Amino acid sequence: MRVLMFGWEFPPHISGGLGTACYGMTRGLAYRDVEVIFVVPKSYGDEDQSSVKLVGASQVPVKRRTYVFTPANPGTNELVSSSQSLEMTYIEVGSNLLPYLSPEEFQKYTHEHLQKNELTIQEIEQSEIAGSAVLTEVVGTLDFSGKYGSDLMQEVSNYALVSSEIAHEQSFDIIHAHDWLTYPAGIAAKRMSGKPLVVHVHATEFDRTGENYNTIVYDIEKSGMEQADLVITVSNLTRNTVINRYGINPDKVVTVYNAVEPGTENGVETITKSVDEKVVTFLGRITYQKGPEYFMEAANKVLKHSNNVRFVMAGSGDLLRKMIRYAARLGITEKFHFTDFLKGQDVDNMFAISDVYVMPSVSEPFGISPLEAMRSNVPVIISKQSGVSEILKYAIKIDFWDVDAMADAIYGLITYESLPLMFRHYGRDEVNSLKWENAALQIKNQYMNLLYPSNSPL
Repeated sequence: MRVLMFGWEFPPHISGGLGTACYGMTRGLAYRDVEVIFVVPKSYGDEDQSSVKLVGASQVPVKRRTYVFTPANPGTNELVSSSQSLEMTYIEVGSNLLPYLSPEEFQKYTHEHLQKNELTIQEIEQSEIAGSAVLTEVVGTLDFSGKYGSDLMQEVSNYALVSSEIAHEQSFDIIHAHDWLTYPAGIAAKRMSGKPLVVHVHATEFDRTGENYNTIVYDIEKSGMEQADLVITVSNLTRNTVINRYGINPDKVVTVYNAVEPGTENGVETITKSVDEKVVTFLGRITYQKGPEYFMEAANKVLKHSNNVRFVMAGSGDLLRKMIRYAARLGITEKFHFTDFLKGQDVDNMFAISDVYVMPSVSEPFGISPLEAMRSNVPVIISKQSGVSEILKYAIKIDFWDVDAMADAIYGLITYESLPLMFRHYGRDEVNSLKWENAALQIKNQYMNLLYPSNSPL
């Protein structure tokens, strides 16, 4: 079975949990004998392709054609003045899709290809239709940053544009699109190929922004879910949102929980803290969704009763400056530290020096970071408003808004040694049972149900 999968990021080039989840999922699917062609807007050449074939949308050649029509007067066949000419422009996506090349190799290939076919950067062709001309501009490729910047909507649109050609060039059985950024690409690939579409909901616009949602993003999400043959959600919490807030038929919405990659030593055991105090860590995007303000308020309460603790906020986001100012207003900056965004080995190193991990998310569809913390023998405190709370037994669960309960839990874990010992002992075993190959088996079974429904002959 071959799957054409559309994502927005792939390790080591990630901005959050989506890329980490996609990496684990593709490795799990490879373990289950599912071949994945993974498409990203921009590929860099240093990605781990041991389990996937990686394709960069930024490598698909594109032409822009502008047609200029000068209509004739009725009955005379004489052309009207050029001021009345009509112009039509469209993008033409080329078909020379390549497996991943480095930027230098791709530039060399393109240059040689143009020379071989005697193409110039701009060429004027006279159409057989009298009075019309065609201006063809060889644009080369569409530029993708692969990030979440100011041109994000344009990149999403461009990604959908080239996805049709990718679907035309590749051989596959099913399409799998991750999160709203890739839903338009998945829809375009479905229209081109006629193959079933699976959309994977890792978060919704309501999770990211609450009730002040972006209507454009909401419409893209709703369209993707409606046109999908199957919707996979990362928790029942998210499944309920998809059904109730987007009006999707419950019969085609299933939950498959995320998992975590096995831990690696990589020198983590040799890392020691440079301070004697306990370290309590928040790790994630510093945005409304993640509840950083509640973490800071809990930290302030704990510091009023214990001086043997330091707090770390590891991450970046639109609320980072506000949180720095808030820490200053509370007068806790001597015991509160900001690291900015961490990924890869730096995340493992952070957990290696942490005594407690807190995820106070306001709305968290799943939340992989608590699993990563537990894998590193770190006791975790998570909000009841997170999908991961549905499957974890050995975690302290609080309401995100209950700052007193959060502070009590932190204080207990840094004060009474028997409490963290119990969570470390059982938590590590619990998280080690949450394997990506098990999640991948559930996903593969869903693929099979789409390809071979029970009422059809196998």
